[in-house]
Amino acid sequence: MSNIVLLAPFGQLGFQLARSLASLGTLHCISRAEIDFANIATLCERIAQIKPAIIVNAAAWTAVDKAETEYDATYTLNCHLPSAFASLAQQLNAWLVHYSSDYVYRGDGNLPWQEDDTPSPLSVYGSSKLAGDEAVVQHCEKHLIFRTSWVYCARGNNFMRTMLQLAQQRETLSVVSDQIGAPTPARLLADVTALALHHVLSFIALPDQGKTLSGIYHVAPQGETSWYGFAQAIFDLARSKITLRLDNSQFKAITTQEYPTPAARPSNSRLSTNKLQKTFSLTMPHWQSQLELTFAEWLSYQPKQ
Repeated sequence: MSNIVLLAPFGQLGFQLARSLASLGTLHCISRAEIDFANIATLCERIAQIKPAIIVNAAAWTAVDKAETEYDATYTLNCHLPSAFASLAQQLNAWLVHYSSDYVYRGDGNLPWQEDDTPSPLSVYGSSKLAGDEAVVQHCEKHLIFRTSWVYCARGNNFMRTMLQLAQQRETLSVVSDQIGAPTPARLLADVTALALHHVLSFIALPDQGKTLSGIYHVAPQGETSWYGFAQAIFDLARSKITLRLDNSQFKAITTQEYPTPAARPSNSRLSTNKLQKTFSLTMPHWQSQLELTFAEWLSYQPKQ
């Protein structure tokens, strides 16, 4: 059985990865509580002791607006940490799995972004994610970089849970309707990771052939919506299950200009997943079916009303 190291197993994505990766090998989880992720040297020493065949990095700075002022902390997690992991993976002849973002693109137009499109991030967060991607590609031959969009989960802090909380507290609510993308549940991202790594492990005895799988891949469900459309779908599911204070007639669509934020958001977060589906023989599900599953999981955690 191969040793697999998972960084940040208690975050939204890490929690799901701990489930999905468990059957692929001996899983070693390293959390921030065990080692401060800012202490990169100590962290790499711990990983080297395990001698993993695969390193899965679910650690990241995800506070997009705070990144505009907390530059050093953002780059530590999003750039310097994956760069160190890439160098270590290369030394160990291990695979590195790293997660990136639609924020690396400039976010204009209305066509899905392709993996070979030229990145042009609009924010510190986007720039830090791009720098991390480039470091992984530069320092590690055997890598899988999964760029995704609008990640959410039944646990943790995310858009779905925020909308459900606000709809139970407020009678009025406004959500941006001119940013378009595909909401991606962390569970789906973790399952895609496990399926891709299953392919990788099948080539352990054929390392040169396995290297052909290395690269950047987009991961997102099929279909597209706006943040407003995503919220409306959440409320449609919730109304028959829980009590909402939100008056549907007072749920308003607004523009990005009407809701300014410290960090610029891409208006077009569409991601083409053709490369992923072809390479790993996958068929991506629709975002609405994935929302239904994630909402049902969230609902199972709630006390009976």
